[in-house]
Amino acid sequence: MQFLSDNAAAVHPQVWQALRDADTADTPYDTDAISRRLDDAFSELFGREVAALWVATGTAANCLALATMVQPHGAVLCHREAHIEIDEGGAPGFYLHGAKLVLAEGDHAKLSPDAIVAALDSIRDDVHQVQVHALSLTQASEYGCCYRPEELGALTSLASERGLRVHMDGARFANAAAYLGCSPADACGNIDALSFGCVKNGAMNAEAIVFFDPELADVARYRRKRAGHLQSKGRYLAAQVLAMLKGDLWLANARAANAAAAEIASAGGRRLLHPVEANEVFLRCTAAEREALRAQGFGFYDWGPDAARFVAAWDTAERDARALSRAIESL
Repeated sequence: MQFLSDNAAAVHPQVWQALRDADTADTPYDTDAISRRLDDAFSELFGREVAALWVATGTAANCLALATMVQPHGAVLCHREAHIEIDEGGAPGFYLHGAKLVLAEGDHAKLSPDAIVAALDSIRDDVHQVQVHALSLTQASEYGCCYRPEELGALTSLASERGLRVHMDGARFANAAAYLGCSPADACGNIDALSFGCVKNGAMNAEAIVFFDPELADVARYRRKRAGHLQSKGRYLAAQVLAMLKGDLWLANARAANAAAAEIASAGGRRLLHPVEANEVFLRCTAAEREALRAQGFGFYDWGPDAARFVAAWDTAERDARALSRAIESL
């Protein structure tokens, strides 16, 4: 019974079918008929003109998007627990040619206007200190918590006042949108680029970067090629992304994962370390308790010396979520 990560989930049958349908001769790179549909599909989803590029990984999506906003002498402001800081192996510095990450604090891995102001105001406005060029938010956050539309409005307004571009790491954007129950546009707010996650939500190896400023996409196309991410058979990536959007499969999958996480969280009680608003559950668990859960067949990651993380996916079986909930109750 696997709760290690939603990256461990299966590929959705509709995505497999889209790959089969794409398995015909077409023009290479991103000139094929399927790739050319991405802009219109995402423009319809967000209710405004956007440009969308496929890439193979979330790390590439985040870093290629940020590379269009930040000069090598600049910086990205993000949460101390942000994926770009903790889990991308220095890729932001690599793709941004040495640009720095400036870290801020916030409960549940979410940033607040006060935290952003404090971080920005600590930097002198002169050439001796690295200046922040962009703000990066994660929706849902690394601890599975969601920014409400009004929170995003405050953050993006502040960024605009300070002359900052805004990037959103949306590895679990679908889970956030499903939880919030609002439009996709309201779930991301007034940002410049979104890393639209698909792999954690039923795709095989395709993510999308959605540029709300299409001019940034023109820069990203060159950077994608230079970084080795312009795949010659890009139609197979585009097909996966379009399959996720078709009939709102991305939302249906996210709702299923969120529901499984809610079932697990129902047994958490005082063990819960963070509100469960997406598909991740963080619990206080001793080493002995974690060993007892693993002995019953549950796979998950330790999260420090006295905690565990459980992640539900689109294909998490209801019986497995119930079994884990009962096992947690029995600890």
